[in-house]
Amino acid sequence: MSRCWSCGEPIAAAVRYHEHCLEQLFGVGQLPDIDIDTARLHTLALAMVGRASISGVQKKLNLRLDDKRCTLQIAVDGAQFLLKPQAGTFPHLPENEWLTQRLAALVGIDVPPCALLELRDGTLAYVVRRFDRTDDLRKLAMEDFCQLAELAPGAKYTASAEQCGKLVRRYASEPLIELLRLYRQFVFAWWVGNGDMHLKNLALLRHDDGRWRLSPAYDQLNTRLVLPDDQQALPVCGKRDNLKTETLRELAERFGIGSKAVERVLREFGEALPAALERVQDAPLPAEMREVYAATLRQRSPA
Repeated sequence: MSRCWSCGEPIAAAVRYHEHCLEQLFGVGQLPDIDIDTARLHTLALAMVGRASISGVQKKLNLRLDDKRCTLQIAVDGAQFLLKPQAGTFPHLPENEWLTQRLAALVGIDVPPCALLELRDGTLAYVVRRFDRTDDLRKLAMEDFCQLAELAPGAKYTASAEQCGKLVRRYASEPLIELLRLYRQFVFAWWVGNGDMHLKNLALLRHDDGRWRLSPAYDQLNTRLVLPDDQQALPVCGKRDNLKTETLRELAERFGIGSKAVERVLREFGEALPAALERVQDAPLPAEMREVYAATLRQRSPA
């Protein structure tokens, strides 16, 4: 089945994007041009942003639309988008991240508009709209969980899921609502095999109404596609691997989430499995990666 390279929903075989998806992501119904190849992107990303994500190899580049809204340009200030090209050490990270974000949306997790883009050299890159910028490029206040915990960035793996819950309870404007959202993200991280959900990949965002809420989910990958024995970055009830459904229920209890809400979340994950497997099968990943991803979802389904 042909699927839109933005939302992941079915689309005509000759078309890669729904017009409304391009409008949501770029503000225009036509795909902007980007006349940069992967090699130059790597050089620019290293010079401007540095190294991030899996073992320090996934690079990010700030972009913005030109005044005519026809071309994506490198942005020093006023960035609207982040672009992640292919990484030489770990293959297919852009496709991996895009698919994982689509699965997150499938189970009710808030994700920013994103898409896959084909660069001039034929390689795929992942582009995502910055959610910490307003339409007029005003920057919203955001504190990642390292900052909230008053820890140095290098200490991003030194906490636990339960400590993350305490940070949300302390700093979120509506703790009970945000704790349920955080819980859903931890269930999702286990389900898809995301071993890189650490303190720098969770954040509270202050909206225009002044309220602090969990930010949209970002930097999500199935890390087991490139690191087969990867474990969870933050322990859940003392466990980094072999989480069971009872472990997830125990985490919810420690978060103070009621049993009805917990069972609803777990049921929604189970019900989403068939659609998730279809998304994986249609994803632009090598067959062996799709098989590993699908096996992870089947084995870890909480239903």
